[in-house]
Amino acid sequence: MPNETPDGTAGTTRPHRDHGIRWRLVRGEQSALAELYDGHASVVRGLAHRFLDDEDAADRVVAEVFAEVWADPGAYEPERGSLRSWLTELTRRRALRHLDESSLGPRARARLEERIRAASAAARADHMVTAMPGSLRTVLELAYVGRRDYREAAAELGVSEDETRRRLRLGLQLLSAAAQNGSEKAS
Repeated sequence: MPNETPDGTAGTTRPHRDHGIRWRLVRGEQSALAELYDGHASVVRGLAHRFLDDEDAADRVVAEVFAEVWADPGAYEPERGSLRSWLTELTRRRALRHLDESSLGPRARARLEERIRAASAAARADHMVTAMPGSLRTVLELAYVGRRDYREAAAELGVSEDETRRRLRLGLQLLSAAAQNGSEKAS
């Protein structure tokens, strides 16, 4: 059976697809940029808007991020992470640059930088949850969104309580590792 990815494409794993898009970008294929834009522009714009709380500035950040990708696609190193995480980092840097160029006072700038860190952490957590296997995601959603304890979740899923606890623990460990990696990158 083909490997299904979170975006529903069968047969190609995300790292393989990321390498393929990078290779096509390096070759100058405009269709690769269009594909990348179609798949990630809403994430980049959402992050930029969360960072800056300004529609026009967010639109400028989106344009700058994809212009930077087009100008230097070789800067993306697939072995260091996914295309999505690279785009998130580019967005964060561009948003900070916009903050540097604005005439904010030190207090307002500190508050905005804290919002950027929080939005980056939220984006990492969102991505981690959507990227994790369905069995882990489902049990986390039942526990935290549906407010079910592990016994209720086990009954609803039709699995043992031990299996439900194992899935919860593993899902939380993945989220914790993502949060820890993000705080190390922010330092």
